[in-house]
Amino acid sequence: MLIAVGSSITPGQAAGDKAPVTTSAGSPVNAWSELRWARGIENQRMADRGDGTFLNPVMAGDRPDPTVLKDGDDYYMTFSSFDAYPGLVIWHSRDLVNWQPITAALKTPIGSVWAPELTRFEDRYYIYIPARSPSHRPDYRSIYVIRADDIAGPWSEPVDLYLHDHIDPGHAVGKDGKRYLFLSQGDLVPLADDGLSTVGPVEHVYDYWKYPPNWTVECACPEGPKVTRRGDWFYLITAVGGTAGPPTGHMVIAARARALRGPWENAPNNPLVRTVSATEKWWSRGHATLVEGPGSAWWMVYHGYENGYWTLGRQTLLDPVRWTKDGWLEAIGGDLAKPLPMPLSSEAVPHGLALSDNFSNGRLGSQWAFYKPGPDESRRVRFDDSTLVLGAKGRSPADASPLTLIAGDQAYRVEVEIEIDERTQAGLLLFYSDRLYAGLGMNDGHFVMHRYGRERDFVKPGNTGRRIFMRIENDRHIVTIHTSTDGEHWTKFPVQMETSGYHHNVAYDFLSLRPAIYAAGNGEARFRNLKYEAL
Repeated sequence: MLIAVGSSITPGQAAGDKAPVTTSAGSPVNAWSELRWARGIENQRMADRGDGTFLNPVMAGDRPDPTVLKDGDDYYMTFSSFDAYPGLVIWHSRDLVNWQPITAALKTPIGSVWAPELTRFEDRYYIYIPARSPSHRPDYRSIYVIRADDIAGPWSEPVDLYLHDHIDPGHAVGKDGKRYLFLSQGDLVPLADDGLSTVGPVEHVYDYWKYPPNWTVECACPEGPKVTRRGDWFYLITAVGGTAGPPTGHMVIAARARALRGPWENAPNNPLVRTVSATEKWWSRGHATLVEGPGSAWWMVYHGYENGYWTLGRQTLLDPVRWTKDGWLEAIGGDLAKPLPMPLSSEAVPHGLALSDNFSNGRLGSQWAFYKPGPDESRRVRFDDSTLVLGAKGRSPADASPLTLIAGDQAYRVEVEIEIDERTQAGLLLFYSDRLYAGLGMNDGHFVMHRYGRERDFVKPGNTGRRIFMRIENDRHIVTIHTSTDGEHWTKFPVQMETSGYHHNVAYDFLSLRPAIYAAGNGEARFRNLKYEAL
């Protein structure tokens, strides 16, 4: 099954080339100087401050478990995409701060995707993908692999490695040139030379560093192993402490060995990174990848929750690293609340991804993803004269596989025109999961208010037919809805909502609260000119 998705790089275009950038009016701009004013059409705050410094996050919104590949002067990164498909969007950078999407590598649903590994071996790219609970096998989990000759694709169909008891693969190449995957819990498994199967048993090779028992953490949860070779040493970066729960739980630890099977020596300065107080800007910092940046400086890329904004998911953070004289490393960015010097680089790609969509391209852009799609989900989508036509599915947002966007702002507004068929229900949401969402829908007879993942009918004004404009404003968790029959004169919906609890620590699933559109019931719904604006 192939779900159509837009790409910022067209077939045949070099991955490092800059794609054309336009303003909302469609005219070309100088991406480096002009994208700073375009925050209203971006899905994330601009990390680069234009004064030789950057401010975290480098990727705002739900970009968890970052895996970074250095490929010459280019850097590529992807993240856990969980239940969103197309998934595993690959981003490109030249300086580790400014990032531009290339393509979505995973188009065939294999379940909820957790903590992938992006790597290159010889002349091919690979992504190792832990996934669980596909729709046709809800109790199944494993690790898969996809590969491509070009980072922009096409990417292969997933191959099951039948690793049912582990998550978070980390690719490594031994001094003998053989390939391995590090796994959660300090385990290791050898790979075939082509990287598409295992060729030996899983071995336990590493015992993680133990934090003091009086620290406030979620769980031990050793995960996210990433291996970097520097000189004669292999360095193993691991996360412990749990990825959510208390803000002080997650942390980054390091170990080193001269061979992949060890013996591994834990760093004397562990943990390298840890949130020590809930008053800090970034909570639950962890799950790091170590990468050599431009100018031979070293960095760690990891995720964290923004203080007070669990709803935005785990955002991507960049932390400078210094090597010590005795061959260890230390993070030197502090709590990442203040601006840091930019990586040394003479080039930057245009940063970010526009969320607004007038649906004139005849395809879904890289910003869109279905929640828990079925194998034939793409058949629900067609385009007609700058209109997204979405076939109805299910009875409510819970089983309608909404189309979602990743928001990276604390306050934003989303607006769209909606027209429905008879017996169709459609609307605009802030969607966390099939159990928790908020927003407004419309059917032939009623408005349908969604709150707490539950539905309640409201009388639809007499002059409201099957076409309406909807607007949702999320102002730092306070949600206000407006409707309009002409797109100019707006009426405030009588119920406002508070959504600060729509997140993992309340509802599980490691997701984020996302703007979304849906169509349920029978027939089709038409969506026109979706506008996203940061406030």
